[in-house]
Amino acid sequence: MSQRALVTGAGSGVGRAVALAMLKAGWRVAIVGRREEALRETSTLSGREPAEGLICPCDIGDPEAVLSMSHRVLDAFGGLEVLVNAAGTNTPKRSLAELTFGNYQRIVDTNLTGAYHCIQAFLPAMRLQQNGTIINIVSDAGKQASPKAGPAYVVSKFGLAGLTQAVNAEERGHGIRACAIFPGDIDTPILNLRPNPPSVEARAHMLQPEDVAACVMLAVNLPSRAVVEELMVRPRG
Repeated sequence: MSQRALVTGAGSGVGRAVALAMLKAGWRVAIVGRREEALRETSTLSGREPAEGLICPCDIGDPEAVLSMSHRVLDAFGGLEVLVNAAGTNTPKRSLAELTFGNYQRIVDTNLTGAYHCIQAFLPAMRLQQNGTIINIVSDAGKQASPKAGPAYVVSKFGLAGLTQAVNAEERGHGIRACAIFPGDIDTPILNLRPNPPSVEARAHMLQPEDVAACVMLAVNLPSRAVVEELMVRPRG
């Protein structure tokens, strides 16, 4: 039986790259994101038959929506070996002087609370099968705050790093492991939300989504006896 995975944020950027890498490797992948049209584009890019994947539009900041989505995925797949939390967002007006509480809450709901909802939704199935890998796409902003990222994004990413540690601390006895990946700048659509989006030339020197997807596959493909608890990757230039 093919291994089964779920990837959030799969409509673009790192989430899309991870979903495509896993589908190429023969995984059955549930692709999750807000926009159904973008998810269908990911599915088309994979070149795989629809039966090998599952398109799941879902606002992961909504716990009821996540619960409903998880039931659909588990009914279709019968279990889940890997959960990749790659969904993320930010806002152009991100400094403390400009940040509204509404934008703060939206960013934290997507980047941190959404990952929490997904983890809680799939942990029972992973515990039952005594096996599971959770990959959280964090950011180097989860190691060191900077004005470039903004406080809401920083808070969400520090929290996501802590959530990863909590999974390893509490769930390793159930055969579950978690990995936090801390990429530097990546050329993804979220860059368009910066107050001053980088140039094409600057983006060419950044990490590409496929680079981060390769890190995910490294952590996933290790024998179950091993866990990459943290992995930091930055552009070489």
